[in-house]
Amino acid sequence: MQPASMEYSPVFHGLHVVPSSHLKNKVFLFCIMLTLWVYMVYCCVGYGATMPDLQAYYSRAEPQVDPRGSSVGPLRDLLNNDNDVDSRGDDWEDDLENNHLLNVSEANKLPQAIIIGVKKGGTRALLEFLRLHPDVRAAGAEPHFFDRNYDKGLEWYRELMPKSSQGQLTMEKTPSYYITKEVPARIHAMSKDTKLIVVVRNPVTRAISDYTQTRSKKPDIPSFESLTFKNTSGVIDAAWSAVQIGMYAKHLERWLRYFPMEQLLFVSGERLISDPAGEVARVQDFLRLRRVVTEKHFHFNPTKGFPCLKRPEGNSKPHCLGKTKGRTHPNIDPEVVQRLREFYKPFNRRFYQMIGHDFGWD
Repeated sequence: MQPASMEYSPVFHGLHVVPSSHLKNKVFLFCIMLTLWVYMVYCCVGYGATMPDLQAYYSRAEPQVDPRGSSVGPLRDLLNNDNDVDSRGDDWEDDLENNHLLNVSEANKLPQAIIIGVKKGGTRALLEFLRLHPDVRAAGAEPHFFDRNYDKGLEWYRELMPKSSQGQLTMEKTPSYYITKEVPARIHAMSKDTKLIVVVRNPVTRAISDYTQTRSKKPDIPSFESLTFKNTSGVIDAAWSAVQIGMYAKHLERWLRYFPMEQLLFVSGERLISDPAGEVARVQDFLRLRRVVTEKHFHFNPTKGFPCLKRPEGNSKPHCLGKTKGRTHPNIDPEVVQRLREFYKPFNRRFYQMIGHDFGWD
């Protein structure tokens, strides 16, 4: 007698019956594959959501260098400062790192102080000296906003400034501002509280230096003597820019229509060479900065004839302004030099009276 489960049934006769164990195996395999697929999708989505932002990571890991020449790093390599843009030596990189690294609280701000003049007076040297200060952030290249690019607007100008944090001073230098008629009103319109710095120098020496720079770029220009006078009349050509810039009192009158004298500081270009620490101390006081840049930052280079920057501690090589600085002046006819001295005397005396200081150029 056969078991009941094996009894013959006409209903199922002729049908193919799949063994139950084989079907179970297929269903089990399908479930496993489905589970693995779901798990893989879950892992990919979860991993992507929790991955760190690599770009942000590397931007935090690497020091930022502002293409506009801001003081985001330590002392620049002034030896290679031929194009008046910033550079820096690798051996200086640890000195000011904590002071100049960018952070999320930094922003581009309009300058609170501007070195407005004068050409060939020592403006580049002063700017580089001040940029040693951790509370100063300065544009490297000359923006020429108020004289050549004013139509581009203040936002364009702001973007040229290096990022700075609260408590840091933003500044720039463009020496042609001092002699450009429209500039005083334009700076006043930006901010009537702007502090203005003018580096001045014996106007005769400044004129010769100006000519020397021009001749280095255009060797075929006429002699200094011939350019100084109007034709053969013997009258000094006050319209020649090399002569005109040194008429400091004439230009100052325009600035005093918009700014009080206490907002202007006149720095001696000669003292920036003979006593850089003392002159920079005056500038730091004027800008209400701590006296951080001192005599230990300077080393006089007898070959170049002006001071170079050095690390306050250590034996690293001093860093000097570029090879375009300290050019040898041509020999000028002594009679022409004397004529220029006489020409500038009334302007110098008026200038001394206006600012309350005698630079002793006469």
